[in-house]
Amino acid sequence: METIKKLSRRTVYENRWMKVHEDQVQFPDGSNGIYGIVDKEDFALIIPRHADGRYQLVQQYRYPVEARYWEFPQGSWETKPGTNPEKVALGELEEETGYRAKSLTKLGHLFEAYGYSNQGMHVFLATELEVGQVNRDPGEQGMLTAAFSREEITRMIQSGEIKDAATVAALGLLMVAEQSGQ
Repeated sequence: METIKKLSRRTVYENRWMKVHEDQVQFPDGSNGIYGIVDKEDFALIIPRHADGRYQLVQQYRYPVEARYWEFPQGSWETKPGTNPEKVALGELEEETGYRAKSLTKLGHLFEAYGYSNQGMHVFLATELEVGQVNRDPGEQGMLTAAFSREEITRMIQSGEIKDAATVAALGLLMVAEQSGQ
């Protein structure tokens, strides 16, 4: 199988959350080109399911799209790269929703946007929820959290109240796991 060969890499931007690289590449036919790559630490996405079957979501303002949307809790620990994804998932769940999970099941790993980024997401189902303590970062000011039924979440996707691709993909991964008996 033919691949794209990296000839050189130049980091054009860097901060604590990401690096942006411009790679000079050679395509399988011998022609040259460039690739822009956003290099980011993987993140954990948590699907918190209550005993009654409802799911806990968060809503926050997302600066790049200048709007608020509902989504499953998610995040990474950029100051602690390489942290075990389960530990990140449990931490982000409590930080954003105020709930702790006694049970955490890994549903899989997906790439968020592999056309331009190497960032992946570890997707977990959190169950046996108990009240913990919210401890949000300054960038999460104004975050809301509420529980919704699967039917309400479906309606919210259809109406555009949920536009987060990671949330929709994670819900799909959960449905696949449920159909296969996990």
